[in-house]
Amino acid sequence: MAATHAGVRRLLVDSGEPREWVTPRTDLVTALLGVWFGIGLMIDAWAHSNLSELETFFTPWHAAFYSGFAAVSGWIGLQAWRNLRRGRRGLAAVPMGYLAGLVAVPAFAVFGLADLTWHTLLGIEQNIDILFSPSHLGLIVTMMLIITTPLRSAWNAPDVGERPSLGRLLPALIGLAFAATLVSLFVSYGNAMQYGAPAIVGSFSAHDGADGLASAMVITNIVLLAPVLLLVRQWQLPFGSVTVIYAVGVLMPGAQTAFENLPILLGFVAAGIASDLLIRRLRPSAERRAAFWTFAALSAFVTWSLYIAIASLTVGRLPAVPELWTGAPIVAGLIGLALGALFLPTATRP
Repeated sequence: MAATHAGVRRLLVDSGEPREWVTPRTDLVTALLGVWFGIGLMIDAWAHSNLSELETFFTPWHAAFYSGFAAVSGWIGLQAWRNLRRGRRGLAAVPMGYLAGLVAVPAFAVFGLADLTWHTLLGIEQNIDILFSPSHLGLIVTMMLIITTPLRSAWNAPDVGERPSLGRLLPALIGLAFAATLVSLFVSYGNAMQYGAPAIVGSFSAHDGADGLASAMVITNIVLLAPVLLLVRQWQLPFGSVTVIYAVGVLMPGAQTAFENLPILLGFVAAGIASDLLIRRLRPSAERRAAFWTFAALSAFVTWSLYIAIASLTVGRLPAVPELWTGAPIVAGLIGLALGALFLPTATRP
């Protein structure tokens, strides 16, 4: 036992070498295994939302979810193990950007065991209580740390630069996009992407349902736009970046609604393309505060204008209350402007 403890201490004591970055290819594999992990969660979310009777923890969708965890966590651990075999010890063995994900792996396993115990003792949740289960909250936080590993790896990587290509930035985009889908899942009670076109037009045609949709638009606006502004402040994004984020972002609400509101979801993908065009035209960056604020406001305004327009075209009529359907995109734009000012209160020096 003493020899084992001594061996563990030798592994944990830092050997002093500067930590290294993994290759872009390694980050891409991490991101793709994170996709497996994320898709597994979406399958599980679909089951909880669309199947009336779930009586056991051991289901095919849980198998997809936890096998994705095993794959990505094994890959992250392998990166540290390779450095250990090269003689590095402690933090020196952990690649840059991979520490939080590595620490989150055993924490996720603990919360997974807690989730099994919770379901065994208290049953399977199917309603809004899913989103407040302590074991689920622990799983989602640790999962977010794991799947955003490529983002942290790319954040200060010496080969990325201020103007990365879409291919080089793709692992970071995928990781951040799936993290945003986790947030959208756990605010499903206020997710405007789950509304179908008739519900959108109907909610803004009568004051009784307008408050729910308006609140959901505010929440979803922040969940969608905040990750984009984070990236715009860090890099001059290549065309297609926002489209990738929004295209991934519609998958979770799509799974929860069995993609019955497909025109609305495709509208968000179109909003991603429009935001990419705005970035190309305005060139927002941390050094160009006015352009940054303008992009934040216009991106939100365009996104939610498309939302109402597509819903109206699908139903065949505009909502009955003009103040609501004309004012809602303006409110979204103002919130975007506020987020822009929050993310970049003053321009940075070149």
